[in-house]
Amino acid sequence: MVLATVAALGAAGQKFHADDPLPREPAPRRVGEMAVRELSDVYDLFVHSLATPGELQPRTGPKIRARGVNTLGEPMDGPWWERRHYWKPMTAEQLRRGPDGSKPPRTDGKWTIMRPKSGGATPGFWIKDGAGGVYLLKFDPSDHPELASAADQISSRIFHALGYHVPDNYVVEFAGARLELSPEARIKEANGQRRRMTQDDVRAILGRAARNASGQYRATASRAVEGAPIGAYRYHGTRTDDVNDIVPHEHRRDLRGMRLAAAWIDHDDSRAINTMDMLVEEDGLRYVKHYQMDFGSTLGSASYKPKSARSGGEYLFDWRNAIVQFVTLGALVPEWARARYPNIPSIGRFESERFSPEKWVPEYPNPAFMNALADDDFWMAKQIMALTDEDLRAIVESARYSDPGAPVYMTECLIRRRDKIGRHAFERVLPLDRFVVSGGRLQWQDLSARHGFGGAGPVRVEWFEFNNATGAAAPLQAPEGAWLPEAGGPYLLAQLRQRTRPSHTISVYLRRNEASVEVVGVEHQW
Repeated sequence: MVLATVAALGAAGQKFHADDPLPREPAPRRVGEMAVRELSDVYDLFVHSLATPGELQPRTGPKIRARGVNTLGEPMDGPWWERRHYWKPMTAEQLRRGPDGSKPPRTDGKWTIMRPKSGGATPGFWIKDGAGGVYLLKFDPSDHPELASAADQISSRIFHALGYHVPDNYVVEFAGARLELSPEARIKEANGQRRRMTQDDVRAILGRAARNASGQYRATASRAVEGAPIGAYRYHGTRTDDVNDIVPHEHRRDLRGMRLAAAWIDHDDSRAINTMDMLVEEDGLRYVKHYQMDFGSTLGSASYKPKSARSGGEYLFDWRNAIVQFVTLGALVPEWARARYPNIPSIGRFESERFSPEKWVPEYPNPAFMNALADDDFWMAKQIMALTDEDLRAIVESARYSDPGAPVYMTECLIRRRDKIGRHAFERVLPLDRFVVSGGRLQWQDLSARHGFGGAGPVRVEWFEFNNATGAAAPLQAPEGAWLPEAGGPYLLAQLRQRTRPSHTISVYLRRNEASVEVVGVEHQW
């Protein structure tokens, strides 16, 4: 028993285990009964604006590194996120199709209105097609056709390529005669009372929706996500009734890194109300899967109108900037107010010249975004930069703009904003990735050089023998550069340092096996 206890204590102190690095989260534990959680959007706004919740980065001392990652510093495939385009390049057709792309609403019959859309600024219905498929129809504003539906289509596909779980969305055009009202449809009055939905209610909703030149309605048809909705997740804390939710959300790398993805597409509405936890069941196992929802308020769209020029430039309640404007009597013009936008109704207000990835903010403070460190930004930026010009053209094609100038402008804007994000993130760390051992050398990819940003410059490599049980590292005499030393035990540590910026280093841990040497750990310092 004593020997077993000693062995267990020794194993607990190991930095790496035999199955590291984990590509996928361990199988979730079965959850019990879960209540549907309803969040007040107004309450969320004021709580985050007045005193941002969650554990934020300390003002002084060591920073809180991201959690929910494997030993390579990568989030693992699972209910929150999955490795996609950067790790397994998607074809142009896959990028256009998004999560599925094969199940649009059937057009050979009626669409039955089940109930009106609840929440949000845009009008819509929940409908069922002739095959029993359930979809949420969300319409464009009447004076800006294609604005919200195009934004939803493009942004949901970008987020899917970046690894997030999103609904399967389609652009649809249809005549009003295709809709029929279910006798079971109910609508909720302002006083909370429910009554039977009438044709007058349908006409009132359609009266706020845009039509195309042929008189048809255009909408986003979002296929219902599998499982039972149990409410939104927050960007801080954990869900107490989910036994698998153990990492505070403000410290998850997939949520911290999302800040740059949101900045790219101006997803200033990235808050709890646009997320959804789904209770799913697979092979008899019930667990919670986490989704990003509703991208109608991205790019130049605010769902029911073009975005404000202030979007992404300031919080809704920005006390500091308000005081500056008051003291200077408005003479100090903020950077966002100098932006210029195209006269394209389907684009709205979206630009790249004044865009600043480091200064971008959502509508109100997001604790996960506020906690993002340089390595969180690098993790997201490498994925964003992996979407090439051709990839973005393919994604923008899915929006089905009628104005030929719209996809050209949108693609060019996304490209320029993408490149600003890459330059910003790759300057903050040593921008090396894809570490492998080949031909007796440690090899890597310089992402700054790959994307035309000048490269990281000369890199110095120092070798150490690493004690996996104690964490101690002893210097090794090794050939110059990235050649692996012959001496040392089963674990090696390569310390990579940028010569021009000595504080920018990467610790790469390697494990020797009988037949090979594999990279088992990567850590950035800056």
